[in-house]
Amino acid sequence: MGVTLGEEIMLLSLDDASGATKALSSTGWGVAGGILLDLVMAGRVAVRDGRLEVADRTPTGVPLLDGRLERIADWAGGGNRKKASDWLAKDQAKSVRAAVESLCERGLVAEERGRVLGLFPVRRYPEADGSVERDVRERLASVVIGGADPDDRTAALVALLHAAGLHRQAFPGLPRKQVEPRMAEIAEGNRVGDSVRRAIRDVQAAVAVVTTITVVTAAS
Repeated sequence: MGVTLGEEIMLLSLDDASGATKALSSTGWGVAGGILLDLVMAGRVAVRDGRLEVADRTPTGVPLLDGRLERIADWAGGGNRKKASDWLAKDQAKSVRAAVESLCERGLVAEERGRVLGLFPVRRYPEADGSVERDVRERLASVVIGGADPDDRTAALVALLHAAGLHRQAFPGLPRKQVEPRMAEIAEGNRVGDSVRRAIRDVQAAVAVVTTITVVTAAS
């Protein structure tokens, strides 16, 4: 596997120059959802009726995914099927950190450490190699703007971006109303296989739940 869905979302959400994360909360839901969806598509975990269960603890060979798989297995142990949305809420911040560490190891971003007001430590991740992000954006533009049929992974990426409300990160400079209808259409999964469509639907629903809860809580 090349870069994971979570890493792709992370790349789209990092400012290339400053290395700051745009829309951190929504990015967290998207990244955690992307890692979960990759594990579902790899047959390692399943999401049924909003509940999460481990189907196979065999490592995938992808360190980012395998690290989260072990955490999910430990968290969901004991025979109780826990809510996928609860896992996303629990792990979204850690998923972001794991994703940027993986991007650093791949040489796609560089870690820069500093302090805000000379006191508070901060880490930024500016672009080091933009080739992968350019490929991701070209794929997105081809299917969302150009109308091409998406492959399974691009459809999954679009669905996650749509569920997490990351339209602006995917298409900076374009109004949301210009891209949202097509992203919603792709998210329905009518042009991908049944198993992929079910995986996208189930994880997208979990991401939508936690995103909605966050928005409502912030507005209260």
